[in-house]
Amino acid sequence: MTTETHPTPAHEEIRESHESRRVSAFTDDALGTLDATGVAAAIRAGEISAGEAVEAAIARVAQVDPVLGATTVDDHDRARRRAAHVPQGTPAPFAGVPTAFKDNVTVEGLPMRMGSDALPDRPGCADGPFVRQYLSTGVVPIATTTCPPFGWTATTERPGGRITRNPWATGYSSGGSSGGTAALVASGALPIAHGNDGGGSIRIPAAACGLVGLKVTRGRLLGDPSTDKLPVQLVVNGVLTRTVRDTATFLAAAEQHQPARKLPPVGLVEGPGARRLRIGMMVDSPLARATDPQTREAVEAAARLLDGLGHTVDDTLQVPVPKFFKTDFEDYWSLLAMASSRQGKQLYGPDFDPDKLDPFTRGLADRALRRLHRAPLYLARLRATGFAADRLFPAEADLVLTPTLSHTTPRIGHLSGDLDFDTHFARLLDYVGFTPLHNASGQPAISLPLGRTDDGRPIGVMLSARSGQERLLLELAFELEAAAPFASLAG
Repeated sequence: MTTETHPTPAHEEIRESHESRRVSAFTDDALGTLDATGVAAAIRAGEISAGEAVEAAIARVAQVDPVLGATTVDDHDRARRRAAHVPQGTPAPFAGVPTAFKDNVTVEGLPMRMGSDALPDRPGCADGPFVRQYLSTGVVPIATTTCPPFGWTATTERPGGRITRNPWATGYSSGGSSGGTAALVASGALPIAHGNDGGGSIRIPAAACGLVGLKVTRGRLLGDPSTDKLPVQLVVNGVLTRTVRDTATFLAAAEQHQPARKLPPVGLVEGPGARRLRIGMMVDSPLARATDPQTREAVEAAARLLDGLGHTVDDTLQVPVPKFFKTDFEDYWSLLAMASSRQGKQLYGPDFDPDKLDPFTRGLADRALRRLHRAPLYLARLRATGFAADRLFPAEADLVLTPTLSHTTPRIGHLSGDLDFDTHFARLLDYVGFTPLHNASGQPAISLPLGRTDDGRPIGVMLSARSGQERLLLELAFELEAAAPFASLAG
């Protein structure tokens, strides 16, 4: 196991010398250009071994990580042992497929730093529930991936210039908070990897890096001790992938490990559905500034594509977002930062060091303290948002189409971890105008890489559904992927 180190001058020189280039790990090795489903099929067929797949992934990560800065701790020795003992004939759909965990879930033997210098470098004693659920699919983790401190922001740029870069254009953000995962999957270093989403943290990096990012219904997948006791449960786990079939296969396998008792089963979705849908469309968020022209065009192009496939897109349907939602979500988000900063020793262990907290966490915590008198009101209203989730969905629509983000992926520095809090906070609110509502309501949503900027970078388009309707989202995602194949750094 190797613990993360701060960037060396040599690494910074490499990063700066490739400020605008694309970074691809795809090569003629055991992984080739295969997605996770393809890698697993090759292992089952005996065309490659699990050990060869893992070694290829280790080599790919070593190739791109000096530029991308996407890993925190490696787990190579244990990955090699696991790969050597993948059972023959195992029904696990991703048996032997290399992957990684984001650095904010509990993994036995690995530290969970949550992207923060304040947390102790102490190995976990046992795997958390979602970690066990993900491992049940047969994956072989080789590392943990970067995130911004505590996952509060929508980029993976930590203080001191520790930056996770976008493989499509290294001068741009990889998104956040699952930015390390997104960078590795998009670059081809890994076929699939873990992310989680408490305000858009799967969907945002999926949009930035040209990936499929599904935020499932609350309660669909298992959680983690680090988030299971939140007063309002916003966080769900999942994966980032390059293909819809990998996301669908993962969800079906996770469901086999432990079905969600209070939700309709999803099952294995293997292609488009036959039903033609009525889809509401909202291009501008009631929570942020007007959507920028390139993002707007991506959503409108997706609407034209859907119309051509026989679906009905209606931009007159109203999405009933409560007027108080924006402020309530901001206040709760701030409250969580205050809890992390003030109760860090109880939450993370006696070695927690509050003096090492980053500027954004400190700013959020200070904001929460000033508004603490509102806590009973906003906690009650956010809980009610979940209870009344379907009232936040147009009655006439099957799905809703929106941008994933209010504007195209920003350059590195726009949301820097070293920014003053007020600047960072204002810029973040203008960027993340669509994703948080689904975390409060608990409803599922998926970001798909259906748009491109003028210079070829990905733009995400989001579809959301009523609670429990992941199958509908995946069926439509399959149809859109077939009609407009997603761009890849594989060429």
